[in-house]
Amino acid sequence: MNLVDSIIATFDPERAFRRIHFRNAMKTYAAYEAAKPGRLRKGGIDNSSGDVVVDRSGANLRGYARQLDQNHDIARGVLNTLVNNVVGPNGISVEPQPMDKNGDILEDLARELSILHEIWSKKPEVTHEYDRKTSERLTARSWFRDGECLKQFLTGPVAGLQHGTVVPFSVELIEADYLPISLTDESKGIVQGVEKNAWGRATGYHVYKKHPSDLRSLYNTETKRIPAERITHLKHVDRIKQTRGVSVFASVMRRLEDLKDYEESERIAARVAAAMTAFIKKGNAEMYNGPDGANTERHIKMQPGMVADGLQIGEEIGTIQSNRPSILLEPFRNAMMKAVSAGTSTNYSSVARDYDGSYASQRQELVEGWRNYEALTGLFISQDTAPTYVQFVNACVLARLVNVPANIDIRTIADADFRGPAMPWIDPEKEVKGKVLQEQAGYKSAQQNIRESGGNPDQVRKQIKVWRMKNDDDGLVFITDSKHELQAALDSKEEAADDKSTKGE
Repeated sequence: MNLVDSIIATFDPERAFRRIHFRNAMKTYAAYEAAKPGRLRKGGIDNSSGDVVVDRSGANLRGYARQLDQNHDIARGVLNTLVNNVVGPNGISVEPQPMDKNGDILEDLARELSILHEIWSKKPEVTHEYDRKTSERLTARSWFRDGECLKQFLTGPVAGLQHGTVVPFSVELIEADYLPISLTDESKGIVQGVEKNAWGRATGYHVYKKHPSDLRSLYNTETKRIPAERITHLKHVDRIKQTRGVSVFASVMRRLEDLKDYEESERIAARVAAAMTAFIKKGNAEMYNGPDGANTERHIKMQPGMVADGLQIGEEIGTIQSNRPSILLEPFRNAMMKAVSAGTSTNYSSVARDYDGSYASQRQELVEGWRNYEALTGLFISQDTAPTYVQFVNACVLARLVNVPANIDIRTIADADFRGPAMPWIDPEKEVKGKVLQEQAGYKSAQQNIRESGGNPDQVRKQIKVWRMKNDDDGLVFITDSKHELQAALDSKEEAADDKSTKGE
């Protein structure tokens, strides 16, 4: 009630009430319709912070996602598709690129770091069970399924730890269960197990010393603090300043469960329908009295090629028809699969194994879907691979395993080119022609195309050089050689043949 309403209410309360009522009604109709709940649309609202939402359901979502991974073929296929396209079968490619003060790559140092990185990649983690590519695939799978995954850096001498290679650096993979969501202490700045400063930056992680659900430590909730500098926290978040990650299945769990139940019902119905049942159709019951007026029970065995002889007058054999499996099963399943693919940032064709369609349609789906994979790959690199490589380089330098030149730009010593899986080719001939045209038009370099294909330009160049040198030594000429090289090789062979004829050989 404003001042005018108060004055009017003194003399005419009814009129003042009507003024307030109509003014509020005008405000209501001026709002967005989507924000007005009604009888048919209640419009659920959630204005909680990201941390409050995760605190309510984060642990349960993680458990449901693991159950889907263990028991649902489609969910398992989604995870396999994500891991294969985001990290790839060989992990993230790392090409060291330290530079001097003029901006040129230091080839010798890059070569040394590359060799050491290949050696370290064989046994990078504390258990010595997984190589780097396997570790990255497990990390990515935990990230997608559980919503997050942690990794601890261990450099130099560590009590009870033996590094797997000459590089004094190892990583410890830590599942999300070790970081308790319930551990929140406002006085210490701890939110869901993560210690933060006043700006919200993580300064430490309070993790369990043992898995909280391990039978050997079921009631052991003792934690230890690990400085944030030694931890990478790879997490899938949708909200700004969200502390903990959420499973990629969060928005499609109900759909996957419903689809599984529906498919199971159809399978059971199909099994029942497969057990064919026959019946004898009769006329009026009083026409078929047996001896002494009682109905006679008969058994007719069904077998291939049988002839039903012995039916009484008016009888016929009928079978129970079934419409299972339903013809609506496949279109319904495909529609659900498309929705699941949209909610999990995967390609429908890859998840459903449905590759029907023209080259143009398949490529359009691949190109659009690949943007999601590239975004996830970039996030994985920035939060996991790149920080790990920085720690690896620091360990190599501190252990004096590399010769650092005096003219190096020290800011670039840990620079590298990180590459995820290359986008697969649908039609290799068309793809190669397109890349050749890009190089000829100056839109891309050969190095860019090689990197986009998942290769290392220097290694490819050296392999081609060695291959051609061996071919020249053996006198081999291939159609794949360039026209000039092919003509030169043919001319050389003709000259050699002329020399032999001149000498009478």
